[in-house]
Amino acid sequence: MPLDFKDYYKTLGVPRDATGTDIKKAFRKLARQHHPDVARDKKRAEERFKEINEAYEVLGSPENRRKYDELGANWKQGAGFQPPPGWRARAARGAGGSRAEGFEFEFGGTGFSEFFEQFFGRRHGFGDFSDVGGPSRSGGRHAFEGAPGSVRGSDMEGDLLVTLHEALRGGVRSVSVRRTDPRTSRTETHTYKVRIPPGVQDGQRIRLAGKGDPSLSGGVAGDLYLRVRFAAHPDFRARGADVYHDLELAPWEAVLGATIDVPTLDGRVALRIPPGTSHGQQLRVRGRGLPLGRSADRGHLYVTVSIRLPTRLGAAERALWEQLARQSTFRPRAHEQG
Repeated sequence: MPLDFKDYYKTLGVPRDATGTDIKKAFRKLARQHHPDVARDKKRAEERFKEINEAYEVLGSPENRRKYDELGANWKQGAGFQPPPGWRARAARGAGGSRAEGFEFEFGGTGFSEFFEQFFGRRHGFGDFSDVGGPSRSGGRHAFEGAPGSVRGSDMEGDLLVTLHEALRGGVRSVSVRRTDPRTSRTETHTYKVRIPPGVQDGQRIRLAGKGDPSLSGGVAGDLYLRVRFAAHPDFRARGADVYHDLELAPWEAVLGATIDVPTLDGRVALRIPPGTSHGQQLRVRGRGLPLGRSADRGHLYVTVSIRLPTRLGAAERALWEQLARQSTFRPRAHEQG
């Protein structure tokens, strides 16, 4: 079945020969503009934010971008997109694929398009067994459950795009699964409410018991797993429960010290910059990260400092820097001779 080709370069507003830096800058600009927490029209902004994130998931990764450019070479504007021979099979093998003899399925409401799921997602259909009664991939249960001779339905897995703010506060998401019965070609769509718990981690799986594939032989249904993928944020990166933010300082702020307002996931805070702060130094803001599991404790915010040097100097500014250089007693350490 032809898919709607997603022009991710157009989504980010960059040319196809854009550098990685250009792509990152375009993403940050658009993500700040359309982030649901700051936009007035939150529903529209949320959809746009998902599109921007999906585009950056692909173009921001050199490997994904290479694969995408390979796909794009086979697309003609105005026609339904048909992947090149073997591409869909390779994508299915790379992502685990769904059972050839089981139900075909598509996800909705996960934050990713079907195009992305097919070629860049981590979508799986579990439940093929080479041994009678062999273990399933759902925690040691056996393939045969329910009536004698019945085979348990496949487990399914897909990606779920979660923002850092959802990981902080939790939330509820409606996710739909459209299944096509291979015996009757009949298609049904089921919608489920998925609770995103506060403190959920990137890569963590959320389990919906019994919401996977039905059994073709009267056994119990499989489970549905949604693997969390954190949406890229224009200002923060998450590592576990800790959050990281890059902060540019002027040279005099690093030398003399300053108090700077920095963003956090739940508002801005005043951060004291100690005198003599160096490039690459990390300053910690306690308790401003993500929740630590189910506890009330939170990780920390780490602010990574970079010193922004002036690129152009006026005559007066140059004179001041030259005066400072003449009066300064600071000398860099000489490299040790080998």
